[in-house]
Amino acid sequence: MHFFVRCIDKPQHQDVRLANRPAHAEFLKANIDKVLIGGPTLTDDGQGMTGSVLVLDLPDRAALDAFLAQDPYAKAGLFEKVEISVYKKVFP
Repeated sequence: MHFFVRCIDKPQHQDVRLANRPAHAEFLKANIDKVLIGGPTLTDDGQGMTGSVLVLDLPDRAALDAFLAQDPYAKAGLFEKVEISVYKKVFP
C-alpha cells in the first residue's frame, strides 16, 4: 500500500531540521526499499526547507505509523503538522 506523507515544519525550527538531517537521511537510506519518493519542501526562493514529502510503500497504516515514529525528525519534534493520504500511482 502506498502512502503520501506531507510534513510541515514548526516555525523557526530550521536549526532542529539541520541538526537532525544526517540521521534522517541515514534512516531513509536504511529503509530505501520502503521509500518511493522523498525530499524537502522549500521556501519560494528555494533557499530554505519548510517540511518534507514522502511516498512510502508499507503494508498498512499501522506499519506507516511505526515507521514515521522512528524518523529522527519526528523524534526531535520538528513537525507542526503531518498529513497522510493513501496514494495510488497512475503516471508515468
